[in-house]
Amino acid sequence: MRTHLVWDWNGTLLDDIHAVIGASNAAFREIGLPPVTLAQYRELYCIPIPRFYERLMGRMPTDDEWLVMDAAFHRHYVELRAACGLTEGVEELLTGWGAAGRTQSLLSMYGHEELVPVVRQYGIERHFVRVDGRTGPSGGSKAAHMARHLAALDGVDPSTIMVIGDAVDDALAAAHVGAGAVLYTGGSHSRKALAAAGVPVVDSLADAVRLAEELSGCARGQDGSGRSAPPGAALRGVGAAAAVRTAGPGTGVDKASNSSAHCPIDGECRPPCAGG
Repeated sequence: MRTHLVWDWNGTLLDDIHAVIGASNAAFREIGLPPVTLAQYRELYCIPIPRFYERLMGRMPTDDEWLVMDAAFHRHYVELRAACGLTEGVEELLTGWGAAGRTQSLLSMYGHEELVPVVRQYGIERHFVRVDGRTGPSGGSKAAHMARHLAALDGVDPSTIMVIGDAVDDALAAAHVGAGAVLYTGGSHSRKALAAAGVPVVDSLADAVRLAEELSGCARGQDGSGRSAPPGAALRGVGAAAAVRTAGPGTGVDKASNSSAHCPIDGECRPPCAGG
């Protein structure tokens, strides 16, 4: 079976981290918080978003503060996003994946009604069998959205799915549905924070695609029976070894840590912010 990719949008396919920082600082100004640098943002960022604000403020924001910051962020982000382009190599990677007869979809925590026309505007909608954005309030986890997205993918075997994103929450959402994940350093998190998710971390989307296919293939063949196993299982066996083999000086790939700190064997994933 061929690997199906589920792509993240913000910070992954769309190179918008500087727009995110600008919009975040505009939101912080609304309640008197000082601005943050890119490095500070990546060290502190986590899901759910109110916990991120708690790290900045030393306390949870009040309901009124959250509403003010959330509205300000989205207002300024729309303005700043206009200057953002796709991440380097995206068009070629999407085209090449589809030309090889493989499928891909897009799942974002950006609001669905806003996401679809934006993806269309960048000219890449045709590459995806499905495009889904967030429904409901902002600031939460991707896990439930991932489950709905996968349920809507007609004819796609869950055991073939690999998620490519820029946030720990992408890895947690993948684990929630039994999929695998590769995380990209060009977005919201520091490399150290991404490594804590226990999945491979890469510096380019080309490396992410290559490694996602490799790990998915390892998962499907790891028991020698021809039966498919969830790609996430690869990180506990053959796929982890593959990740180690591909890592090395100058490769831009970190091996999977195979840590169960956030996603224990019982499958109950806990966001890394839960303990502060």
